[in-house]
Amino acid sequence: MTNASAEGIKIKSFELEKIEGDWLLNASFQIELAPGLEDAVQKGVVLYFQTEFELTRGRWYWFEEKAVLAQRQIRLSYQPLTQQFRIASEGFTFSAPTIAEALQAVGSIGGWRVIDNAQIDQGKSYMAALRMVLDLSKLPKPFQVNALNNRDWSVSSDWYRFPFSPTGPNLVKR
Repeated sequence: MTNASAEGIKIKSFELEKIEGDWLLNASFQIELAPGLEDAVQKGVVLYFQTEFELTRGRWYWFEEKAVLAQRQIRLSYQPLTQQFRIASEGFTFSAPTIAEALQAVGSIGGWRVIDNAQIDQGKSYMAALRMVLDLSKLPKPFQVNALNNRDWSVSSDWYRFPFSPTGPNLVKR
């Protein structure tokens, strides 16, 4: 039997790297689904995972300014004919033979351009934040109702926040 506290999404590592003036995000998430959710995928329910990155700047006179908000969606489905899990994101597709390998692929993000140099002020400091969630709004309507009543379907990581300076090191890691 799996431990309920182990289920969910956790950030294992992330890296912001400056390449030719833009900042690219590489990140790794550990995703563990409840048995009921794994079963739903194998029975044809498509899951959509949304990765969100935001860059904010505090202001003493008003709410914080959102300089950057980037979102990326990854689709996980099961193909019964080939008995393969399929991962799709922004024109990229990948097949995996097991749910564990499929979730590892969903949790791996590489070379995602999240900050365009023109969007930020080089002299200011910012707060960056990153998270991944299971997008319940993309589920079929009957499953959305079930998801509201069942916390196994509420899968997300906490926001991971860290200070960011455009003039700092060309590599920010954890």
